Amino acid sequence: MLSVPEQPQGTARRLHLIYCALAMFAAVTPAFAEDFPSPPIPPMEVVPPGSASVGPATFTRWSGFYAGGDFSYTSALGQFSKATQPLVALALQDTVVQQQYVPSQLVTLGQGAASAFGYGGFVGYNAQWQDVITGVEAIYTHTSLSVSSSASGIVARAFSPPAGSVTSVTVGPSAGRFDLTDYGEMRGRAGYVLGNVLPYGFVGVVVGMGDYDVSTNVDATCTNATSAPYTPTFTCAGFPLTPGVGQNNALLYGVSVGGGLDWALTPNIFLRGELEFVQFAPINSISVSLFNARVGAGFKF
Repeated sequence: MLSVPEQPQGTARRLHLIYCALAMFAAVTPAFAEDFPSPPIPPMEVVPPGSASVGPATFTRWSGFYAGGDFSYTSALGQFSKATQPLVALALQDTVVQQQYVPSQLVTLGQGAASAFGYGGFVGYNAQWQDVITGVEAIYTHTSLSVSSSASGIVARAFSPPAGSVTSVTVGPSAGRFDLTDYGEMRGRAGYVLGNVLPYGFVGVVVGMGDYDVSTNVDATCTNATSAPYTPTFTCAGFPLTPGVGQNNALLYGVSVGGGLDWALTPNIFLRGELEFVQFAPINSISVSLFNARVGAGFKF
């Protein structure tokens, strides 16, 4: 009879010990894990749609000092309608006809127009509050404007009965001229930053230098008759007169208003375009207005 060999007792003992060890490990592991808990998982932050944080807005820097140059085209209007009045009043001063009928108010000249190119420069300073700009600016312009008005005819007034002994007064021919060469401005300005563009408006005071002259002819007819038809008539003593007035390098004062656009090409270089209206105070009863268009370039320091 055949017999199955028995397992060695040492091998069975080893298998029994391994089984017991695994059973003890399984029983001890949960308790051991409780003594060393896992690190807490931070809660997930839920961000509502549209509430994501955004960095501070940035704007093109316009603050600080700047300077530049420009070219201009100027259209000028000169009003000479009152320019001869002081001259006629001077010629007829202390006369009855001037006191009663004021012939110095007769209008012999009208409006003159001219245009010219010019050039100049500017320097200024800007203060900036994010997208709002305020500043001051000085500007100089050199040009060669000559505005004139002339009248070859005469304006006459007859008086019946005579004013004193004067039966008529004639004024004319007349001529007026105004030349503008240089002027400077001091402006206050404000603007709003739109990307690389700065639209702005300004107001300022203007001081200029120019030449002017006005002349006319005044004649008066007198009579010795004391009743109509007040004849014979003759030229009054001391007439005709040709009063005139003029001055070179006369100082002019005025105001300016306008607007423009600065366009930053680089952080330091910008282009400029602007429109401006200038009104000078009357000088010797001559009133002059300017309409300027400028293009230029500048540098920000």
